[in-house]
Amino acid sequence: MTTAVSTQIQLASRPSGWPTAENFRTVQVTYGDLAPGEVRVATEFMSVDPYMRGRMNDVKSYTPPFALDETMTGGAIGRVVESNVDEVPVGALVQHQLGWRDIVQADAAQFRVVPEIPGVSTSVYLGMLGMTGLTAYVGLTAIAQMREGDTVFISGAAGAVGTAAGQIARLLGAKRVIGSAGSAEKVALLTERYGYDVAFNYKDGDIRGQLAAATPEGIDVYFDNVGGEHLEAAIGALNHGGRVAVCGAISAYNATEPVPGPRNMGNIITRSLTLKGFTLGGYLHLAGEFQQHMTEWFGAGKIAHDETVVEGIDHAVDAFLGLLRGENVGKMVVKI
Repeated sequence: MTTAVSTQIQLASRPSGWPTAENFRTVQVTYGDLAPGEVRVATEFMSVDPYMRGRMNDVKSYTPPFALDETMTGGAIGRVVESNVDEVPVGALVQHQLGWRDIVQADAAQFRVVPEIPGVSTSVYLGMLGMTGLTAYVGLTAIAQMREGDTVFISGAAGAVGTAAGQIARLLGAKRVIGSAGSAEKVALLTERYGYDVAFNYKDGDIRGQLAAATPEGIDVYFDNVGGEHLEAAIGALNHGGRVAVCGAISAYNATEPVPGPRNMGNIITRSLTLKGFTLGGYLHLAGEFQQHMTEWFGAGKIAHDETVVEGIDHAVDAFLGLLRGENVGKMVVKI
């Protein structure tokens, strides 16, 4: 057995508004010999995700906030380099939630061995074959109860969940899939690569008008990653009996004042709409069902999968801040 020095990122102070590099610090942590039942893992990729911004606030939520002066956590995939556990041997590829560090040492129960996929980067387990893809699947099926023939609108469509949701909606039989994104380049990708029928750039303004022009027949399902003006526009476009899966509200994550709600909430009553928020923790029982579908789609070449890869643990904060600014296409990961 040997010791190991791990580079880790901690939350040094809580941001007010947009986070900056000064809210984080890099530390070195030395691990001693493995204790019984422990393994040591060299992380290959770690995930940065919008929900992490909420965990930087000391407020009550569905998951505890990041503690100050402690290493942050998040999804990661890595390789076992030392082990005291036969079921998690050296060389095994493992998924875990102890990101924001290049080496991690912990009880083997915190790691899940996953199979190698020939010719595919291991980072796929952080995106399309991981929590990102599962989030899209759960939102469309269990929350919005999407049906074949539905017209589906997805905001934040060029992000990790959005690119997954658009493709899954198409594969589940949506009649029409509409997306919004924040640049002309991303809008083009949505229709040319991710199977969207039409997309628009929300930065051009008049989101409600652009959505109405894109889908004059209205929408049946809205997958909400953004909130704010997008949610108001969707409530205005939803047909009778329309459903909304409220997954995120990235437009408000860095707000310093309360964000006004939609001004057309009366439509919820008059059109018999359903709005339901969700977090993935309550729907992990659907992981097997999702894996069956996604493995089949992925193997048949029906899924386009893109990543924005930032190199090095020292640039993990840069990757996270870039994610909040919308600099990613598809999943944002850090290659360690």
